[in-house]
Amino acid sequence: MLGGIVRRRGARLINWLQDVYPETAVVLGVPLLRGTIAQALRTLRNRSLRAAEATIVVGQAMARRIQTLGVAADRIHVIANWCNDEMIRPLRAESNPLREEWQLTDKFVVTYSGNLGRAHDFRTVLAAADRLRNDPHIVFLMIGGGKHFEDLANAVKARGLDCLFRLRPYQDQAMLPYSLSVADVHWLSLDPRLEGLIVPSKFYAIAAAGKAIVMIGDDEGEIGRLVREYRCGATIAPGDGVKLADTLRQWSKEPAVITEMGARARQMLEVQFTRRRALDDWSRVIAGASSTTISLGI
Repeated sequence: MLGGIVRRRGARLINWLQDVYPETAVVLGVPLLRGTIAQALRTLRNRSLRAAEATIVVGQAMARRIQTLGVAADRIHVIANWCNDEMIRPLRAESNPLREEWQLTDKFVVTYSGNLGRAHDFRTVLAAADRLRNDPHIVFLMIGGGKHFEDLANAVKARGLDCLFRLRPYQDQAMLPYSLSVADVHWLSLDPRLEGLIVPSKFYAIAAAGKAIVMIGDDEGEIGRLVREYRCGATIAPGDGVKLADTLRQWSKEPAVITEMGARARQMLEVQFTRRRALDDWSRVIAGASSTTISLGI
């Protein structure tokens, strides 16, 4: 139906997929999005994808999944999400006023920044924190919100881990260069069942800040592969709190090692994932479709 409307108007349809639905909702057990409802949504979604002049996805695994839906490979374009990599840049700890303001001086800071939602594991971090509770040098800094943010806060209190955690709300955009750079290491996570359906876009801001990365998820997934290929951090299997604790404890004693990992993360971003490159790629796709385009985000 949508394809017909677009053609009658003499336009071209471009789909932009951030997440793949309804599959994501089904995996996460969202009520009502199951059975016949999910199938009806898939049918409508697939018609839109097949009618489009181009479909832009945010990862290689997502591109492969969309191709299995009958979309021609030459109409699928991978353009990763981006951040303001000109504003967010590596910043030395001694030049960051938040280290002192947030009482993080002389701490090894392990940060999560952004939404902690249904797709994100946090229990691995809790298990690691349990093992690190007697190490006063390591602090987990949580910045943001989301469904699991409150769950984590409650679990921290219940387990008596308050001394290891600092919880902060979302920061103003102008503060991002400082709040991202206050970390020594960032962690992010993705349920392995969601590979090809979601790509954690916070990865790019972490890389822009030049920080080492701990990916809790699939070692062969979109982010796990990049972390391994560019040697900018480590991938931890969900549930392996022992390995996470051991990794963080070791890194806390090796500042030069994590500095080098962070430098490689920034180099990776500059090679593959700058905002300028993404916008140039978008321009080429739109120019190739037509001068009259409807852009639809799904």
